[in-house]
Amino acid sequence: MAVKDSLARGLKMTFLARAVHVLSNAVLMVLLTRFLLSPDEYGILFLALSIIGVARLFSDLGLAKSAARYVTEFKESDSSQVPYVFETALKYRLLFIGIVGCALALGRNYVAGLIGEPAVAPLLLVGAAYLGFHSLSVFNALLFQGFNCVSWSALVQVVNNVNRIIFAVLFVFVLGFGALGALLGYLVGAALGMAVGFVVLYKYFYSNYEKADEPEEGLSRRILEYSAPMMITRGAGVLNTKIDTILIGVLLNPAAVGFYTLAKQISSSLTVLAGSLGFSISPTYGEQKVNEQLDRASRMYRKTLEYTLLLYLPGAVGVIIVAEPTIRIVFGEAYLGAAPVLQVLGIYVVLRAINETTTKALDFLGRARMRAIAKGSTAVANFLLNLVLIPRLGVVGAAVATVVTFGIYTFINVAVMYSELPLDSTRLLRPVALVGVITAGMGVPVLLATRYVSDVFSLVGVVLFGVAIWSVLAIRTGLLDVGSTKSFLLSE
Repeated sequence: MAVKDSLARGLKMTFLARAVHVLSNAVLMVLLTRFLLSPDEYGILFLALSIIGVARLFSDLGLAKSAARYVTEFKESDSSQVPYVFETALKYRLLFIGIVGCALALGRNYVAGLIGEPAVAPLLLVGAAYLGFHSLSVFNALLFQGFNCVSWSALVQVVNNVNRIIFAVLFVFVLGFGALGALLGYLVGAALGMAVGFVVLYKYFYSNYEKADEPEEGLSRRILEYSAPMMITRGAGVLNTKIDTILIGVLLNPAAVGFYTLAKQISSSLTVLAGSLGFSISPTYGEQKVNEQLDRASRMYRKTLEYTLLLYLPGAVGVIIVAEPTIRIVFGEAYLGAAPVLQVLGIYVVLRAINETTTKALDFLGRARMRAIAKGSTAVANFLLNLVLIPRLGVVGAAVATVVTFGIYTFINVAVMYSELPLDSTRLLRPVALVGVITAGMGVPVLLATRYVSDVFSLVGVVLFGVAIWSVLAIRTGLLDVGSTKSFLLSE
């Protein structure tokens, strides 16, 4: 019962934080695209953020996730080593942030010239500072995850995202700073999130552990060694999520970057529940492995996978159906180029949801190396496929490359999870078949209703119509148990 209550509290707080993140990003997206920035300016902003994301790889180096893993281990076996884990990871993090931040600031003009977009240079100067604050904010959030106190991670994210939108709107709308002002808003939000995270981490965690006289022999080496596969995994993620954006900017134009980014943001925001669940539950897998309770872990993962498919497979079909009217009505005619990209990325929504509930668990189960190999291989394939498809299919080619390679990566991760836990795949056959029936039963009426969409009210009506059909079918088939779901969400 304690595990269930802990998971429920963590899930609710993490979901709240990610919901705030999605809402703030949605408001910011609408304001920037509909009222403040042209597709070219919007593309320049996210081209700069993609370059910063690549640079951040070399400042993070997987140290936070490695530290989170050892915090989880030592707080169960030898809590006096926990402060040394924190100190070691933070020391290296600060060192690499300083090196990478200075390199980005000094090399901003060279990078802008290399990609053929001089307008990116001033954003990269501000981006060097943003890189440091954001990296440390993420560091804090992941350490809270290691302590299995994801509620505090949620707080850091809320502070970051609420202040991001407040200051971005202030700098862009009030002061007229354009894309640079939006990036300044990102910087202020990250700085405030970082400050709150460090205060909480020190007061409620670090200072509460009695520190051993000296660190365990080889502790620094172990943290660095385990961070290596984390870095490879993170690097592959950057290659998947940032390099494609940069390639679009180089091979096409900033407006195409804006279309792709907008579609990717919408599709990624839809996985907030899966991401919250995966982030909240993943430390529990590690604890249950340490306590030799793999049967419980396997049951937890199977039910998580069932609910993920129940929610996201019909949801992906809905995204594909309403993509065009959504872009046209919400973001404006100028961004209609994002509609076909969003339709392709509807498949990506399902794949990412499955990954969100799988990959983080593999890290805590000690399978980070295997995940790193899979992600690294598929990331290279994604890069090469982008080079082939973008010149031929335009911005849609980048979306196709993402779906194909991410699908392979998803299959590998699920297979590794099945090898790690005593899972019976035949028990998923019936739920998956029923999800297919629900998807078809919802998709056809929504497709027919979409022809009547003419404004935001009719668009919302069609979406709610689809949700209502999904709810009835999910309950009638028995896949959605309202009683148990309500009990879980309301548990204290």
